[in-house]
Amino acid sequence: MWLVVVGIASVQVGAAIAKTVFDDADPLTLVWLRLATSAVVLGAVVRPSPAGRTRDDWRVAIAFGVVLGIMNWAIYESFARIPLGIAVTIEFLGPLGLAVVGSRRPRDLVWVALAAIGVGLLGIERGDLDVAGVAFALLAAAAWSAYILLSASTGRRWPGLDGLTVASVVATVMMAPFLAAFSGGGLEDPHVVVLGALVGLLSSVIPYSCEITALRTIRPSVFGILMSIEPAAAALAGMVIVGEVLSPVQWLAIACVIAASVGATRSESRLSTPVLD
Repeated sequence: MWLVVVGIASVQVGAAIAKTVFDDADPLTLVWLRLATSAVVLGAVVRPSPAGRTRDDWRVAIAFGVVLGIMNWAIYESFARIPLGIAVTIEFLGPLGLAVVGSRRPRDLVWVALAAIGVGLLGIERGDLDVAGVAFALLAAAAWSAYILLSASTGRRWPGLDGLTVASVVATVMMAPFLAAFSGGGLEDPHVVVLGALVGLLSSVIPYSCEITALRTIRPSVFGILMSIEPAAAALAGMVIVGEVLSPVQWLAIACVIAASVGATRSESRLSTPVLD
């Protein structure tokens, strides 16, 4: 259980650190450094073998990498514009929606209503909400849903961390042309590169390792409930590291989304996901 908590804390601390660097480097630069660090570390440790891989295996892994890149880019663009806790709360609607869709009990719609109340509460105080920031968070939510489905499909086709490693390389390569054309500011600064690598370790390598280890000893339903604290962890990281103070209404909104996530996770005996083969 504590491994999951450590992983969640690591992700959000990494995100908060990344946000402190936005004055020196834009989100795309930080995202690329995060992905590149993950690809290098996982590649060195895992060393996936391409031998015996089918065309469908590669198709799924490449799609996984594309979604991984979009998800990371979208959430970084989001919390560059709105508070970290709010961005992650909106992003969390992705896996929450997937959990509800996986349930066949009409009464579980109460969790949809609770999540909707939470999002509605976020709209009450619009002073620190940016339309583009919210839109990017919603894109990240959709990408997170696709990430969950493709992660399962990749895990069935690639052993161990091979699929994730390939996906990390794909995401890094995919983002490189956009970095060269539209961004890249800050890559010449050793301070930015070091912090970007640290963000990669905190937000990718450490949580991936913790989650995979934890899932060997705890039930997926317990894992899902623990992951539900992520919006609160993001808000706390934003408050402590970035100095983002949320209003009582915004904390109530986060609590609604967390409660909806816990309820949806507990009510589903097993998330039913289609096979993307």
